Amino acid sequence: MTTTEDRIRTTHIGSLPRPPELLDLLTARQNGDAVDEDEWDETVADATKDVLERQAEAGLDIVNNGEQPRVSFNWYVADRLSGIEGEREQELWADLQEFPDYAEETFQTDVIDLSMQPVVSGPVEYTGYEEAEAELEGFRNALEAVDADFEGTFVTSASPSIVATTHVDDHYDSYEEFLFAVADAMAEEYELVAETGMTLQIDAPELLTIGQTAAYADEPLEEIREATRLHVEALNEALAGIPEEQVRLHTCWGSYEGPHHLDADLVDLLPEIYEADITGLSVEQANPRHQHEYRAFAEQPLPDGWTLLPGVVDVKTNIIDHPETIADRLERVADAVDESTPIVAAPDCGFGTQAGLGMVDPEIAWAKLEALVEGAEIATDRLD
Repeated sequence: MTTTEDRIRTTHIGSLPRPPELLDLLTARQNGDAVDEDEWDETVADATKDVLERQAEAGLDIVNNGEQPRVSFNWYVADRLSGIEGEREQELWADLQEFPDYAEETFQTDVIDLSMQPVVSGPVEYTGYEEAEAELEGFRNALEAVDADFEGTFVTSASPSIVATTHVDDHYDSYEEFLFAVADAMAEEYELVAETGMTLQIDAPELLTIGQTAAYADEPLEEIREATRLHVEALNEALAGIPEEQVRLHTCWGSYEGPHHLDADLVDLLPEIYEADITGLSVEQANPRHQHEYRAFAEQPLPDGWTLLPGVVDVKTNIIDHPETIADRLERVADAVDESTPIVAAPDCGFGTQAGLGMVDPEIAWAKLEALVEGAEIATDRLD
């Protein structure tokens, strides 16, 4: 238990299962087909209200809109940034290249082609005000319509570096120029979210996965650290003017069921991540490749005033984590951090980061979130 909280609260990491009718509309929009706007608005509104009701039923404390109107946690920005046109096939991540048959059979979605990446062919500027404000308004409307008293709300937004590392640059003279142009553009979305008073969650898996990319797969650790430092610098520029206490950051080793045997060690990159202008950090702890890394927080203590959101539910398997197992994971983390560090229990990542690629059955995902709440209650009693 921590000295600043009376219990361990619960949240999730952004994306939640989308209904079939919404997936159909997302597919049509992604394919460039005409979609009736009234049907779109009504379907998104219904899905957002439903996903809030399900979060209330599960007992979650800190909630969001489940990213219902987004095709992907990162590629949604193609509808909000200028200069993006077309797609180009990209290499698999380094660990998947060693198991190509598995990758080809497993990474399929009817909504988006994950082997392709959007191409930046012109100046990147933020043009997504209308769409972003519609999403925020839809979230507020759904909150008013749902009979629930949540303790907090959050809105997710892609980090500058996840945009830069998952979009092909055909316009800028250097990666750094491209990265900071994206930072300047995404800053406008961050400000829109901050103005609502809700917590801004920055999704930045690349802070841990950069070593898996084609550009860094064979680079030494110091080069990976340098890239992470540059990415954090760009993030801080984009967050300038937004209170640190309003920002939490999610990073992970990639929400995909792959071998992950080439993942970087958390302890090696935490010092760079700690330079981010945030006060909340979400990191995987249920992933079987990284469950041992709770020790990293003892070796590299969190900055004063930060909240830790450990992932204590696996989002890549249909096994429902036992609440006692969830409590064990929380207890290990609590023992590793300073007793004054608040802990908020969360899953490792989202349950629908890419629309149409749900590794976990939707109803099992909700059962996992119910187990998360029960596990947090057990851990609270143990640590009291």
